[in-house]
Amino acid sequence: MRFKTLKLYTHILEAELHFYSEILGFELIDKSNNTFTVKVGWSMLTFERSEKISQYHYCFLIPANQLHQALKWMSERVDVIELDKGKNIHNFKTWNADSFYFYDASGNIAECIVRYDLNTNNDSNFDSSNVLCINEIGMPTANVDKLNKQLETELHTRFWKGDLKIFGTNGSQEGLFLLPNYEVKDTWFPTSINIKPEPFEAVVDNGTQDFKIVYRDKKLTTKAL
Repeated sequence: MRFKTLKLYTHILEAELHFYSEILGFELIDKSNNTFTVKVGWSMLTFERSEKISQYHYCFLIPANQLHQALKWMSERVDVIELDKGKNIHNFKTWNADSFYFYDASGNIAECIVRYDLNTNNDSNFDSSNVLCINEIGMPTANVDKLNKQLETELHTRFWKGDLKIFGTNGSQEGLFLLPNYEVKDTWFPTSINIKPEPFEAVVDNGTQDFKIVYRDKKLTTKAL
């Protein structure tokens, strides 16, 4: 599965625009009084102005051989979150992946991940143009099994790893929905940000067809495109 587009909401649109277009240097594709869109590899990331404060967890995929380059590059621009014992990198042994984390301008928890099972090596010097795509978006739910079944039925995507009670994932290593049970799991690792359902929209490619999805008020709606 791939994310072609992802739209999130922010109460400080101008700060988020400055963060992505100026500090990180992502290519600005579109801008209006209430939205902007930047190019993130094969994905498009949009922020829309909102009066409501939302806090998301989302993730970018970076080339598998550029973890330390990307960490150095990002550390020169933002405060990368320090983990236990001064480390910045977290290893997901069962995912064969490594990640580091930072906050965007709105206080969302953003992540850069390398997935060693994917053939994504890049020999050029790392910058924001090397980011491959939007790789994950958090979709908190009170019923992981139910939401996963809806995704499998309507998007024809599959459960990937985790469990169907506390924290599951649906999709593929190129694009995943993170499905934490917010009644059991309190915060997004490695922060104190509460896990709660936040509205977002996306267009995803399941490998054969595109779908538009809207997640709002704890409900998922999908439409084949």
